[in-house]
Amino acid sequence: MSDARKDEGRTGDGTRTVRAGLPEPVKHEPTLPGPVFAAHFHLPGEVTGPYSYGRDDNPTWTLLERAVSELEAPGREDAETLVFASGMAAISAVLFSQLHAGDAVVLPSDGYQVLPLVGAQLEAYGIEVRTAPTGGDAQLEVLDGARLLWIESPSNPGLDVCDIRRLAEAAHAQGALVAVDNTLATPLGQRPLELGADFSVASGTKQLTGHGDVLLGYVTGRDTEAMAAVRRWRKIVGAISGPMEAWLAHRSIATLQLRVERQNATALAVAQALRQRPEVSALRYPGLPDDPSHKIASQQMRRYGCVVSFTLPTRERAERFLSALRLVEDATSFGGVRSTAERRRRWGGDAVPEGFIRMSVGAEDPEDLVADVLRALEESAR
Repeated sequence: MSDARKDEGRTGDGTRTVRAGLPEPVKHEPTLPGPVFAAHFHLPGEVTGPYSYGRDDNPTWTLLERAVSELEAPGREDAETLVFASGMAAISAVLFSQLHAGDAVVLPSDGYQVLPLVGAQLEAYGIEVRTAPTGGDAQLEVLDGARLLWIESPSNPGLDVCDIRRLAEAAHAQGALVAVDNTLATPLGQRPLELGADFSVASGTKQLTGHGDVLLGYVTGRDTEAMAAVRRWRKIVGAISGPMEAWLAHRSIATLQLRVERQNATALAVAQALRQRPEVSALRYPGLPDDPSHKIASQQMRRYGCVVSFTLPTRERAERFLSALRLVEDATSFGGVRSTAERRRRWGGDAVPEGFIRMSVGAEDPEDLVADVLRALEESAR
């Protein structure tokens, strides 16, 4: 390992994020080169070198992939990241590149609402799909003989947490691979590879880029053979990020630590305010000391995320609450600098009550946001 990489492993999150993936300085060149728009590259003679065709690689991807690797596995030279067109492209790449007919996979029953669609497609290809909830490490009960364990912790939208290290050790003991969806936590909240996972997968659309203007996904892993299969899947399917999206993502990572610190602190303030309200039930935020997941979350997470979930008594009350908010947009997705919230049941894919709200806390002033939420609760009661 180079001295530079050794030093990098000792830096704080703020230093790491603002410098992640930057190329060596060249006089008169920008510190972060602009996006490279190229479908093909000059390639006389034999096919050698890193860039030949735009579906395979791009210099803008390379810098972003290095940046994500430095965040997901700081100080490790064996970590490799591949970027994709979306989080679902990244998820699909791991599942479909590692599983074959006759294999079994364990998925969370309370995970992202598109996972059941993925599960149905896996079953169509002759792969056995087992499911269990995230909380209580319940996936251990259906792990026997599986080829791959898929963990989503914290889960979306219920915010349950499992013991990643415990599950990874159990899976590896019987020869199974482990992938962790790290979207809600981000690499600044949790590092799945350090907890024993083989893959850390995420939607970069969310807090990693944080401005609601980029669709992106990534896979980070350390096993050369497994990552080669993921890369081959990306080549076959062509689920590649555009160079502009990759450049915007890399630029946005520079402020990740600032955004995460602000959003997480405000999320805790919002959760603390909500716990005082009698109409609010099933409040979840892993950073609350009395949250069911707090104990294990505090052992494996460095930060608890920007998402708070809770339930209002009825669908009508939830809709009135959302309509009354002034600083919170009624929109899906999460992790952006502008707060959003939605009645999650409207999509039909999550097993949650009609009044269930998933709120993504942005970078607004904490006092303003808490006041807006409390005012909306008051108004929605009328």
